[in-house]
Amino acid sequence: MIFGFNTDIKSGETVYHVQSEAREADLLLQTQVFVRGRCIGKRASSYADRVAEPGFADEQMHELLKAQHRQVLEAVREGKVESLLAGEIQDYDGSGLVLRWTNAQSVFTENTVVLRLQVTDRGAPVEGAKLTTRFAVSNQAPIYSQALTDAAGIAETKVLLEESSLPEAVVLVQAAHDGKSATRKFRLRRG
Repeated sequence: MIFGFNTDIKSGETVYHVQSEAREADLLLQTQVFVRGRCIGKRASSYADRVAEPGFADEQMHELLKAQHRQVLEAVREGKVESLLAGEIQDYDGSGLVLRWTNAQSVFTENTVVLRLQVTDRGAPVEGAKLTTRFAVSNQAPIYSQALTDAAGIAETKVLLEESSLPEAVVLVQAAHDGKSATRKFRLRRG
């Protein structure tokens, strides 16, 4: 079982509360920073690509979470916390691609799920990234699809799905390009 980390740290006259936890259902390591009870930002990294590696266990996830927590604490000490929290979710080591779901609020229309995803590398769109999408709904066989990103780094995937299946649906997306990758797990919701 993975436990989180909570640390209070003072920088100047401000006390920051840094809280890190593994969001296992989403395959994310999340660190939140609070000032006077208000969340001022989050840093999240995906470890979805690591789960399939042989021997990957709770201990490795715990070490990744500890390293991310330390990184945010160092940023607070150095007065650079805002720049660290401003980024997108990246793979566990921060050197992978960034995969962003651009239409999360309007994904379902007329029994069709439309995922619009953007892939970037260091803020620049990635053209030609290969996206592999795996839709899973409860006990049904998963549905796979593939797409390539355009010049804006955007690709679209469509899958026929009944609206009643949305609360159970989980989507795993992997983007790969030039030896780099990003893997994210998304949950579908009614719009």
